[in-house]
Amino acid sequence: MKPKYTFRGAVVRANPDRIKSLPIHGQSTSGPPKVRVSREVAGRAGKGVSVISGLPLPAPELESLAGRLKKLCGAGGGVKDGRIEIQGEHRDKLLAELVKLGFDAKRGGG
Repeated sequence: MKPKYTFRGAVVRANPDRIKSLPIHGQSTSGPPKVRVSREVAGRAGKGVSVISGLPLPAPELESLAGRLKKLCGAGGGVKDGRIEIQGEHRDKLLAELVKLGFDAKRGGG
């Protein structure tokens, strides 16, 4: 009888304990979530935005935090796909404010 699970001829045995212990894509198994403040220009006709990703907050709290950060920077922006986007180059201000609010934020993307 042929094994149930194969991959290119190699037998892969399903071990339910191992499968349950693996992290889901995007989840970290060690320590707090990594909050990154980076800058992106892709798909925006060369206009840059400061992007904050990795915040462990539900959608309503992300919206209120985005409003607070937009007022701090005096710029527009919004929440998209669980990330906060602020128009313009404001990484230093955003990083300082997030650290002040208690997040372990770091500058990302060089």
